[in-house]
Parts: sequence; structure tokens; C-alpha cells
Amino acid sequence: MAISAMEFGSKAVAKSMASSCSTRLHLPTVASSICCARKGKLRQFCVKTGGDNCKVSADRVHGSKMNEVVHGIEASLTMGNGTAVLQDDDGGVMHTYRLGRFVEERYVYRQTFVIRSHEIGPDETATMETLMNLLQETALNHVMSSGLASDGFGATHQMNLRKLIWVVTRINIQVEKYSHWGDVVEIDTWVAASGKNGMRRDWMIRDCSTQKIITRATSNWVMMNRETRRLSKLPEQVREEVKPFYLDRRVFFDGSCDNEKIEKLTEETAVNIKSGLAPRWSDMDVNQHVNNVKYIGWIMESVPVNVLENYHLTSMTLEYRRECRQSNLLESLTYLTAAEEDPVNVNTSLHSIQLRSTHLLCLQEDKAEVVRGRAKWKCK
Repeated sequence: MAISAMEFGSKAVAKSMASSCSTRLHLPTVASSICCARKGKLRQFCVKTGGDNCKVSADRVHGSKMNEVVHGIEASLTMGNGTAVLQDDDGGVMHTYRLGRFVEERYVYRQTFVIRSHEIGPDETATMETLMNLLQETALNHVMSSGLASDGFGATHQMNLRKLIWVVTRINIQVEKYSHWGDVVEIDTWVAASGKNGMRRDWMIRDCSTQKIITRATSNWVMMNRETRRLSKLPEQVREEVKPFYLDRRVFFDGSCDNEKIEKLTEETAVNIKSGLAPRWSDMDVNQHVNNVKYIGWIMESVPVNVLENYHLTSMTLEYRRECRQSNLLESLTYLTAAEEDPVNVNTSLHSIQLRSTHLLCLQEDKAEVVRGRAKWKCK
């Protein structure tokens, strides 16, 4: 049952909300707003207010625990007035915006999300960009919760001392099912070594109501100097920081991961080209380049509308080949084939055939490659 209470102004209202929400409320005369979950039971949810302490019980959504969060010693216990916080099993307080916990000792970090209305597309399901953003958020919170985070965007203390940042070189995501608005998903992530100077990060997304795995993803990362913008070797001091968190486990099995090289696409071989794509200020991240998730939207600009309307992306692989800055103009190229590798006429009905596509984002001025991509599509 969806319940929302705003501006509790009296004990009578508080009592009514307590009985409807099956929670314990201890509210002062002036309290901040709280919104109960759209689905499922909530317990052990705490709201801090400008007056006396107020605690509302809320620890489960769809049967999944929401309060087993233990962040690093840096976790703040004073969140300020009107800030929603969570209470752990020992009475500690954690920030809800970094909701997550370690499972399997320190190796796997798990975080729960509700799919929000602005994260769905025209077909009322989460978009590929939404999934990629959730993966990125979980990865960053993993670093924060481990106690390794420094001032950088996902950088450790030793990385920050050496002016180093992580940059992704390749990612493969495979989707079995897209979640709908209001669905609750659970994301697991872990890291492992990748060669001498890289790191691999894997993710697994489950539907909380069924516990079925609906998405798997893997990625490779290397280090870059944030000032010279040159790739760097992995310093031994950084390796020693992250090594205790390495888990030798792969999210894909039996060669199901797309590891093959992506062939270069040209203007002569592409069937659809979109030029004049300009990064906005909001597309930049704190590392002063375009956030890697933003490229997906530009790739989709050159995909025919009838494909977007009638197909779901079931797999996408991206190879990041160079940085993109706000001053750059981009060109997006797409080549489509059917399952039997025949070129697809974008002006005809595609019916229910399975599709494959190859993509390229390049700088419009000199055609320098920014991202190569490959995708698979399944009829909705």
C-alpha cells in the first residue's frame, strides 16, 4: 500500500500514520517529511528532524533487508536537520543515499534501488542508460564503503596522492529483463585484477521480488594521470590498497562474455549517421571528461526509430578509445544486420527478426575514434 506523509503537524496525524504504516513514530511538533515505500513492508527507517529525535522502523522492501549497512569509519553519524538516515543493527546511523552492505565478508558489495519514473523510457521500462548509471553508482559506493575513498571520483588515498584516476576501457552488459517503474532491484559488485596494470569490475542485478538474475556486466579499468591525461602503470602502493578486496570470480561463464574485437565502422559502411552531437556541461563528470554512460545516448541517436520502438537491447559492448571534452563535436554511426548477417533496410518493417548492430562515435572534425560499440537486439 503506497502511503505518503508530509509535514506532520500533530500527534494525531502521527498516530494515524503509525497505524497505517505499521511503524513506530515518535514525532515532535515539527517534523520533516517521510514517504513510505510504494511496495512492501518498511521497518527501521529513521528520520532526523529539527526537534527531538524521530525514529520510524523500516528495514525491508520486498523482503530484502535495507538496514545492514556498514560503511567505513568515515560514515557520518550526524546527518543534519531533515535528512533521512538509516539505523544499523548496532544502532549506528548511515546515510540512505549510500545504502548498501558488504556480503561474503568484504568481497561483494550489495546495493538496492527502486526504479524511478524518470529512469524509464517510452515503453515504461528502465533504459540501458539507467542500468549503466546504477552500475556506476554501486561501484562508487563500493569504494566509499570500503574506506578506501579519497577526494577523487572513486580514487583511493594512494591514487589521490599520485594524481591518478580510474578510466574504463571496455564494458559488456547483457540484459535478460528490463525492470518497470517501482520495481526494486539488487545489485552485487566485486573487483579483481586484470593483467599487470588493470582492474576488472563485475556486476550482477537481481529482481528483488523474484531473486532472478536479470542483468550481468563486466568491465576493464586502467589508470590515468588526471593532469597529463596519460595512462599510467598501477603503482604498487595502490595495488596493496585494493588487493584485499579482489575476488577471483567471473560474472560470465562458458564464453558468454563478448570479448571479441569490435571492427571499425566508417562512413562508407554505416547505414545511418548523425552529426553535430555536442556535449553539454551536465555531461561532464568530476574527472573533467564526458561520463562514460553519456555515450550510450549519442550512440542511440543514429539507431533508426523503428528499431528503438520495436526492440530491446539485450547486449551492449563498448570500447572506450579516447576522452571526449565539452568542446568536441561528435558523429554517431550505426550499421545494422539481421541474425544471418544480412544488412537491414531501415525503411522497411523489421518484424521479429533478431538484430545486431555496430557503432562508432568519433570526433566530427578529424574522425578520431572515441567509442566503438556492438549490440544485440530482441523484438519486444
